[in-house]
Amino acid sequence: MQAQPQTGFRAALVALGAFLLLAPAPAHAQIRKLVEENGRIVFVNADDNNPARKGSTANSNSALSAAARADRADTGGDSDVRYRPLSRAEIDKYVEELARKHNVDPELIRAVIAAESGYDPSATSRKGAQGLMQLMPGTAQQLGVRDAYNAKQNLEAGVRYLRALLDKYNGDLDKALAAYNAGEGAVERAGGVPNIRETQNYVRRITDRYYHSDSSGRQSWIPAPRTIRREVDADGKVVFTNE
Repeated sequence: MQAQPQTGFRAALVALGAFLLLAPAPAHAQIRKLVEENGRIVFVNADDNNPARKGSTANSNSALSAAARADRADTGGDSDVRYRPLSRAEIDKYVEELARKHNVDPELIRAVIAAESGYDPSATSRKGAQGLMQLMPGTAQQLGVRDAYNAKQNLEAGVRYLRALLDKYNGDLDKALAAYNAGEGAVERAGGVPNIRETQNYVRRITDRYYHSDSSGRQSWIPAPRTIRREVDADGKVVFTNE
């Protein structure tokens, strides 16, 4: 009769050990609490990197949130666009339409597409960004995109987000592009283009292409590059200026 309690105790220990072995390992991502515009509280384990490329949830003051509210129902395009190749001419034609719709220079849109995907609608990055303007799945969903490989849906959402970033940063192209690449939070923390080599190269690559394009519709919010020139004043002093 004395052996029964010991047997039961050993059985309990075996059961506890099995539970601990089978229980899932705890996640290491930091849990963040977000409050959406409708008051709903959401807990996420996403980081605070670029919404466009990382797919994190945007707060109500972000450009991504503004882009999500604007024209959300208009995702653009047919459902079969993903499954047939689009020609460069077809892409360019839609870029022109979006440029007029969202008041963004088409040459700037083309420069972003070239840097993001090289005009490949089926492009997928190692981090999971998809399509012509390389939207992360979470971002695409927030912008109302049903199929991120649908070229028209991808472009509509990407251009809408780019426009929102330009509005947020008062036309500062460097900041807008940096935020598209590294996230609005990174730009705000750095007070400009963050000290991230990938982001700095990204901004430089797009602006170089854009400023050397044949664009005749460059908007007033895009500052034109100024050429440095050498001048000699009345006293013979050499001055270099871009004024």
